[in-house]
Amino acid sequence: MPLTIGSKIGPFRIEGPLGAGGMGEVYRAIDTQLDREAAVKVLPPGLANDPERLARFDREVAKYPAEQKQSAVMACLSIVQQEQGWVSPEAELAVAQHLGMAAMAVHEVTTFYNMYNQQPVGKFKINVCTNLPCQLRNGSQALERLCQRLGVEVGGTTADGVFTVQPGECMGACADAPVLLVNDRHMCSFMSDDKLDQLIDGLRQGAQS
Repeated sequence: MPLTIGSKIGPFRIEGPLGAGGMGEVYRAIDTQLDREAAVKVLPPGLANDPERLARFDREVAKYPAEQKQSAVMACLSIVQQEQGWVSPEAELAVAQHLGMAAMAVHEVTTFYNMYNQQPVGKFKINVCTNLPCQLRNGSQALERLCQRLGVEVGGTTADGVFTVQPGECMGACADAPVLLVNDRHMCSFMSDDKLDQLIDGLRQGAQS
């Protein structure tokens, strides 16, 4: 349903329509907190109103005072990524709309933290730490070994969609280098060539079961 002039979404007061398309409607608005003009995009109900996802959002929002619900933005983005594997621009808009934030503010969070995937990745995303301490302990060689084994370039995804290999930032385990993270949750330490091969074989077997 189109928004009416004078209605509000979070801090934004709707001033009038700007355009519409398959991915939603765009309105001219005033940010009443910053006292400046803004463009507000409203998603179609199918994208913005998934009941289960919104319920999960609300559980995170409930952890904060009502006036600080935007503090749940990182948790909501994590929910999106858990569900669809990456944070799409449409999902950013859905989070922004739910929390009463500017879409750009949500996008700034997505792009600032490297745990959020901004494009689709494989079933298993492997991040190898390549910061200087890990480089000095064969971190770069571990990244190269994985890419060679899987036949991908750094940042690439295998043709079967199972693996994505990326460099990663410091994981706080320099003494355990080479270290890597699988799907941002499971850390693997002292990753020799043999252990890398065992990891790949085990993950691939799990993907096929």
